[in-house]
Amino acid sequence: MHAPDAGEEVRAQYAAVRSQLAGNAPVTVLHIGAAQTAVASGDGPQPGAVLLLDIGWQRTSTRHFGRMPPTAIGLEDAIATVEDEVMRARGFGASDARLCTTDAGVREVARAAGIGDGTAVTLPLDAVERTFGRLAALAQGMPASHAGLPADAGLAATLLILREFMHHLHFQAITVLA
Repeated sequence: MHAPDAGEEVRAQYAAVRSQLAGNAPVTVLHIGAAQTAVASGDGPQPGAVLLLDIGWQRTSTRHFGRMPPTAIGLEDAIATVEDEVMRARGFGASDARLCTTDAGVREVARAAGIGDGTAVTLPLDAVERTFGRLAALAQGMPASHAGLPADAGLAATLLILREFMHHLHFQAITVLA
């Protein structure tokens, strides 16, 4: 038995999300895996398209964050790398699609952003931006005790990928489903 790759995982997440949402409104499902980030989009029971991006939480944290908190240069390098890869997703899927995920890592970002826990949690872009601002302040030297973020490179990389994805692809919120 093999571990599912990011493409298989996002297809499974897409099916899980579809089963929890009523109707056939367009949906985009984001899966931030260890080595890749996968995106599935469609308006039916199966995604109409799947895109794999060569960024993942582990790949990004290993390559750019030698320590926690990351250095300002490490964070800037990570932003550039992630941004370049996210731009490949421009025009992918319906422009009015609802962004969803079942990723535990994104749920952790929601917790770090102060969003309550539940079966379905909506994490708005402005909360992601504020949380990312706290990470950037850490990289600039703010004491960790003031930022209120766990010293977790995987969480930091997930936050960065999520922020760049939502910001550059103009998603105003992501729904995190169980």
